[in-house]
Amino acid sequence: MHKSLQDRNKHESWRTNPRKQAEDRQLNIRSIMPDSCGLQSAPETTKEANILLGKYQLVRLLGYGSSAKVHLAQNLFTGQNVAIKSFTKHRIVKADLINSVKREAAILRRLRHPHIVRLHEVLASRTKIHFVLELAKGGDLFSRIATFGRLPEHLSRRYFRQLISAVAYGHSHGVFHRDLKLENLLLDDRGDLKLSDFGLSAAPDQMPADGLFHTLCGTPAYVAPEILAKKGYRAAVADIWSCGVVLFTLNAGYLPFNDTNLIAIYLKISRGDYQCPKWTSPDLKRLIGRLLDKNPDTRITIDEILRDPWVARGIDEKEWTAIGMIQEEGKVSSKAEEVEAEDRALNAFDIIGFSSGLDLSGLIGVMAERERFVVDETPEAVLRRVEEIGRGEGLLVNRKGKKGNAGAAVREHNGNLVVGVDVYQLNGGLTMVEVDRARGGDVKGKNVWTGEFWRRKVLPTGDSRLMDCSSL
Repeated sequence: MHKSLQDRNKHESWRTNPRKQAEDRQLNIRSIMPDSCGLQSAPETTKEANILLGKYQLVRLLGYGSSAKVHLAQNLFTGQNVAIKSFTKHRIVKADLINSVKREAAILRRLRHPHIVRLHEVLASRTKIHFVLELAKGGDLFSRIATFGRLPEHLSRRYFRQLISAVAYGHSHGVFHRDLKLENLLLDDRGDLKLSDFGLSAAPDQMPADGLFHTLCGTPAYVAPEILAKKGYRAAVADIWSCGVVLFTLNAGYLPFNDTNLIAIYLKISRGDYQCPKWTSPDLKRLIGRLLDKNPDTRITIDEILRDPWVARGIDEKEWTAIGMIQEEGKVSSKAEEVEAEDRALNAFDIIGFSSGLDLSGLIGVMAERERFVVDETPEAVLRRVEEIGRGEGLLVNRKGKKGNAGAAVREHNGNLVVGVDVYQLNGGLTMVEVDRARGGDVKGKNVWTGEFWRRKVLPTGDSRLMDCSSL
């Protein structure tokens, strides 16, 4: 007899206890916490709710781990409920999670999909980094299956379509999840699936020259056999295997590869040793067989999945068109679009990078030599002053960008770029000013366009609203 998910052995995850999570949490916590954080559920706090950086009211503590805490919070201006994952800087360094945090934020910023958890913004203080994330009120599919058992076939089909749509979108943007499992599949208040937890994901800049990854990551019952073989694997193909494990479990109510011994689980995966329950329809059984093909070279592809009769059954034209548009959007996405997505990111990470021991500047790309400072002003006010200063010096000033993330190019009349000034709106009404001298040069042989020059000029005389980035 197959064991239920609730009876799953302690080896099911390398880093956390899913059974404990399923029993304890009411709202999804896993959506906003990488496995490596060792998340534990936390009781509802009785203390007065705190205000985070003047924008979010922390309602209660939802969970905590060795390097982060998760709060249910409410936007004070819009009333929107969100989940805030807060990382303590020194714990990130100690646990060697810098790359994981950077990767997750960068990927979530890049991906905008109806079935992927959305990162609203990143906030930062002197000692902490905060991810403000979409709140999945319906919990995760693991908890649902563990509590209510298997799903009817039509509901399994619905969630599988949404999962494949999200995975295909990620793959088309060069993002491979590498930890697909029920715990990371959330449900919103409408019952739609949301893919979460990209802490172990691989991004385009991590792609090896031969296209094969060698990092052993994921959760044992969901990993593909080629990962266990340790000969290199294609992350996209391994993700498809994990999707097959998810689909099997939705239909069966238990995992296809399950045992009380971890080595036994690995042997079953390597052999492709599983049995579909008797209620599995022929078309579904055939699809699962192609998903759980132990040979990665013959395993079904995303395009073949979308054309599969079981997947396409009963789909309406609107939903099919939406999936198709998502696919095409990913395939034709340009480098310019990726850069634009990067530009929308908050630069809290850059500011935190000024402090010793934690350099997160790589998250948004390193520009050429530049100098930065923070002022208690709006971006618009700063740019108006830049225009006044530049024109007062007999230079041309051209605006660029959008509100909250804009700048100005200061040029000589012959067109030579003197200096670039970029402004970024931060939380709390602050603005970070970047003076990039590497793109410009000297005016009339005078090297005057330094950060100190702008520190003196950008604010009125005697104004003390200048902040030193190194103190943040």
